[in-house]
This record gives sequence, C-alpha cells and structure tokens, in this order.
Amino acid sequence: QVQLVESGGGLVQAGGSLRLSCAASGRTFSSYAMGWFRQAPGKERDFVAAISFSGASTYYADSVNGRFNISRDNAKNTVYLQMNSLKPEDTAVYYCAKDSRPYRSGWSTPPPDKGFDSWGQGTQVTVSS
Repeated sequence: QVQLVESGGGLVQAGGSLRLSCAASGRTFSSYAMGWFRQAPGKERDFVAAISFSGASTYYADSVNGRFNISRDNAKNTVYLQMNSLKPEDTAVYYCAKDSRPYRSGWSTPPPDKGFDSWGQGTQVTVSS
C-alpha cells in the first residue's frame, strides 16, 4: 500500500501563492497517475487537478484552470500543486491521491474520487480576503 504525505498548506492572503507537495512511498509511484482533491467545510470532496503517470498530460477543474499547476518528479516520488492567484473560495483541506489503475495517460472528463485508491491525510489551505 502506498503511503502519501502532503505538506505545504497554510494561511495566505487572497492573490497569494502556495505550493503543496505530496511525497509517496514505494517503488511504483512512476507507474500511476496522481490527483489532487479538496474538501471545504460542509461540502463534498471535489476534484482539483490530475497528472498522468509520465507527467505528459494534465487535467484541471474549471475553477482552478489557469491558476493552479500540477507537476511531478518521479525521481523524488513527489507530486506538486502550485497554486497562484488564490481566492477565499479555494479554502479547503487538500488531498493527494493515487490512481487505482496503472499507466493512465489522460482524461476526457474530471476523474471521480472513486478512481483513486490511496489518499494522504490532507493539508489545510486557508485564503483570507
């Protein structure tokens, strides 16, 4: 079972930036697509961004497209989420997750969270207005 540990969350003013990191254990990281999801208080967990196993393909939720950037370093077993131009509505706990199927190369629609089988503990992002 892959262990995922997120870091990099915190408090930031609107318009600011944060970079989240997700470190994965194990030797199969490079075989799996990875995703970021978020959950605000009282709301369902929502998809944010995903990256293919090779890093060649990415997919973003409309709400973050153009502001967030997902990347990965397979040599370091780490996936990143660079968040720019943050808004108060971006406030949530952010989770990284591992795809349940290896070698996924892309998406045509936002991937559901049920398609991911390992999750981190989450990191809080709070954006003040």
